[in-house]
Amino acid sequence: MPLPRARLTTLLVITLFGMGTCVPGAGVTDVPNGAGVARTEAARPAPSLTEKPPASSQPSPTSAVLPLLVSDGRAPGAALVSRTPASSRFESAGSGIRRADRFRAGSTTKTLVATVVLQLAAEGRLHLSDTVEHHLPGLVRGHGNDGRRLTLRVLLTHTSGLYDYTAAASAPAPTTPRAALRIALAHAPAPLGSYLYSNTDYVLLGLVVKKVTGRSYAIEATDRIIVPLGLTGTSFPGDRTTLPSPHGRAYTRDPDSGGPPRDVTELDPRPAGAAGELISTLDDLDRFYSALLGGRLLAAPQLRELLDTAATRGAYGLGIYPERLSCGLTVWGHNGRISGSYVRTAITADGRRTLTFRVNTDALADGSLESTERALLEAEFCRSGKARPANPS
Repeated sequence: MPLPRARLTTLLVITLFGMGTCVPGAGVTDVPNGAGVARTEAARPAPSLTEKPPASSQPSPTSAVLPLLVSDGRAPGAALVSRTPASSRFESAGSGIRRADRFRAGSTTKTLVATVVLQLAAEGRLHLSDTVEHHLPGLVRGHGNDGRRLTLRVLLTHTSGLYDYTAAASAPAPTTPRAALRIALAHAPAPLGSYLYSNTDYVLLGLVVKKVTGRSYAIEATDRIIVPLGLTGTSFPGDRTTLPSPHGRAYTRDPDSGGPPRDVTELDPRPAGAAGELISTLDDLDRFYSALLGGRLLAAPQLRELLDTAATRGAYGLGIYPERLSCGLTVWGHNGRISGSYVRTAITADGRRTLTFRVNTDALADGSLESTERALLEAEFCRSGKARPANPS
């Protein structure tokens, strides 16, 4: 069954606890008003995986839906890239987003980390049935938490029951994986085997990768995924607070403040870590997920593991989740939310058709993201998306 929309927007989130840096002089006047019109980029040839396929000049069903993220959701800007083996399409609404812009991609990081773990499993360097205790002895203890009972598989599928460290709003933002883990282990776990999305799971997986390989998950993912696929706009920032060029601005609003948008383009990404620090581009995310489901990164046994949702009763695989659309098609992918950014990638199971869209804020009007995201997926993959009338302002 598809992952519930409410659960997606409340659980598949990395929150940085106000770590964003307010840029002097940035205020509501710095946020351009969107025109509510989708624009399509002109054609450009690209014959290989590391280049863009020829862009399509034909009107698309998504061009009527994307502007709703600006008009209804009140995002400064929204954009998407759609890709098939024959063509690609860039559309934008509002302003402030260019096709080549780097942005923070939040929890899409998890798919890269899961891919690295599955590659290590294929190499026999670890097994998904290994316990956390086997790789990190004595680390997971206290308040009912026990690494001897947790396997790598339950971390990958979010069925470990570990408390999500990002939910502890009163705790200082952790700047190391072990600090994040200390926050989580101060809380009793949920029942083992129940699906409960927890960023703590992937912070632990990052530590496991380091223990097994002697190198960070970021270096492993760069060498195994980013460089081979030519994802030149994708990187792990570590402790770097700035975005690589080119990039636009990113905005958030303080909860319940009712104030103007706040510029959070510069922020400390360390609290996100292996759960959500990735920086990427629309085209790079399309290419990564296309290569992943197209079998370029994982052998057939590991690809089957990736898409196995039995442990979560259809909700989540291993760093990726399915969504069944009204036309009967199931698409796979992930979303990512971090201060100042929201992105969602969806792809067919054969890796041949991909859609990635983003907005340059994490604070959209209530209810607008869930309905518009679904309408975009329906329009792209079922050709049946219907634009809703804009809410009166």
